[in-house]
Amino acid sequence: MNAIRNAKIVATLGPATSSPEGIGALFNAGANLFRLNFSHGTHADHQRNLDAIRALEKKTGRTIGVLMDLQGPKLRVGTIAGGRVNLVAGQAYRLDLADEPGDATRAPLPHAEVFSALEPGTKLLLDDGNIRLRVVECGDDFALTNVEVGGPLSDRKGVNLPNAVLGISALTEKDRADLEFGLKIGVDWVGLSFVQRAADVIEVTKLVDGRAGVVAKLEKPAAIDELYDVVDAADAVMVARGDLGVEAPPEDVPALQKRIIRACRFAGKPVIVATQMLDSMIHSPVPTRAEASDVATAVYDGADAVMLSAETAVGEHAVDAVEMMNRIIHRVERDPVYRKYIDAQRRDPQPTAEDAITAAAHDAAHTISAVAIVTFTSTGSTTLRASRERPAVPILGMTLSPETARRLSLAWGVYPVVANIVENVSDMSREAGRVAVAEGFANVGDALVVTAGIPFKKPRTTNLLRILEIE
Repeated sequence: MNAIRNAKIVATLGPATSSPEGIGALFNAGANLFRLNFSHGTHADHQRNLDAIRALEKKTGRTIGVLMDLQGPKLRVGTIAGGRVNLVAGQAYRLDLADEPGDATRAPLPHAEVFSALEPGTKLLLDDGNIRLRVVECGDDFALTNVEVGGPLSDRKGVNLPNAVLGISALTEKDRADLEFGLKIGVDWVGLSFVQRAADVIEVTKLVDGRAGVVAKLEKPAAIDELYDVVDAADAVMVARGDLGVEAPPEDVPALQKRIIRACRFAGKPVIVATQMLDSMIHSPVPTRAEASDVATAVYDGADAVMLSAETAVGEHAVDAVEMMNRIIHRVERDPVYRKYIDAQRRDPQPTAEDAITAAAHDAAHTISAVAIVTFTSTGSTTLRASRERPAVPILGMTLSPETARRLSLAWGVYPVVANIVENVSDMSREAGRVAVAEGFANVGDALVVTAGIPFKKPRTTNLLRILEIE
């Protein structure tokens, strides 16, 4: 049962898996959430995938989350005469706003906002960092650079500015249209690309207006400079190592990953580790040992979820990749050292009733050898607090809201359930016991630790802890 696995798996859909059969196979292999990448595909494609996910959810009776990933403001050079030129280290190269195709001496860069952020010494990375330029002189519509690392430059290659903050929104017009469509069809999470500052997250949160959770994708060093503010503004965070690995030195990425996970754990915000986790499995039925270790490291660090991108979107072994990730997670979580790592990062509770109750639930479950912690929640906050404690037993996140349940499918150790209405403590106890037995977590004689808020159905009022024995 996937519920016994604490860390969750996010699988990206694409040409290799965008069918009811493909989605079902990924789910059966262990996927908990599905990612719809709005950098590719049409609205009709994403609608079909979401419909298939909801049909699968109804068929299996299991809650399945959906993450839409916005493309964001991708910067690119314009066209190059002949399609390609070769830049040589040490040569001068000009970038400007002119419409003419580029050549061996210059290239169009149709982003005026880039030039306003440049100054002498600024680094520019082209083609995922394969070409490196440094600004020598710049103005409002041009930059004269020195080529530090040369190579072939072709049409529409990407541009990264690791040391500059651009005065642009994290949302393009395409993103705004995609966002409205995604919210209309009922996605559960919205992934915001190229976050530079907490204000980017706040802008999108206002547009979403509670209709989904907002995932801040951390892939720019500028966002790391505001890490705690960004984490505080977001509902969840993604360590997006693709562009982060371009803009930051490769040797910095592992430390940044650990720093981001730790910040999210302290804040009680779900965190996803993504990009190239099992990259070789795009073409190979087995991963490299280094890739297996990479997935395991994220699990040991306490990440809520690990994500597959091209592996399941276009890979030749999509189902194998999910099965492998599932096996790696299970193996790590059976390692006695795993609990030592997890417990060592547990933070002290804040001086609030909610934190006091959830911290006590963690301790009580350990003391009485309870088989599960049951949380009754309306917004999901009670369950996320329990997840932050990283207990050694599963968390049944019980809610009246299917939308809340789907969002909770991202949280570490949580098995979300759409529960029946409870009006009093007796109802709550009966419902907790019924679900725990029905879902295979408990048998007669087992103990449960239950948390809730009184009065029921009032958000953010966690103030009750109850221990009950299944009869």
